Amino acid sequence: MTSPSDFNQRTIEEFRENHGKVGGPFEGAPLLLLHTLGARSGQHRVHPVMYLADGDRYLVFASKAGADTHPAWYWNLRANPHVKIEVGDLTLDVEASELAEPERTEKYRVQAERYSGFADYERKTDRVIPVVALDPIEQTP
Repeated sequence: MTSPSDFNQRTIEEFRENHGKVGGPFEGAPLLLLHTLGARSGQHRVHPVMYLADGDRYLVFASKAGADTHPAWYWNLRANPHVKIEVGDLTLDVEASELAEPERTEKYRVQAERYSGFADYERKTDRVIPVVALDPIEQTP
């Protein structure tokens, strides 16, 4: 049996080797690599996550496959919202902010319509699944 960290590492490697494209359960899905600092450890982490493009920003969903707790990356973003993402061959500095209602519900609905797994995740848990916007930060030359 493969550990989640082994699965993530293989996904990260495949993402980088194939310009942001991967197979397996993420095949054909929009995927980015989210770089965070551990909220408690301060260690650099990389998380492959699906996203929804929304204008210039990227929306990520703290679903944790419908678990009753938020994923670690969500807490990392709350503690350190200035992070990097990799999208395709681009690396961007972004600032994370959690969407408020009613926008959160509307954007989650759009994602669940496109990828039915997100509707399943919402049914599996009593918690409200956060939606986090990753807004690119202007870089000064």
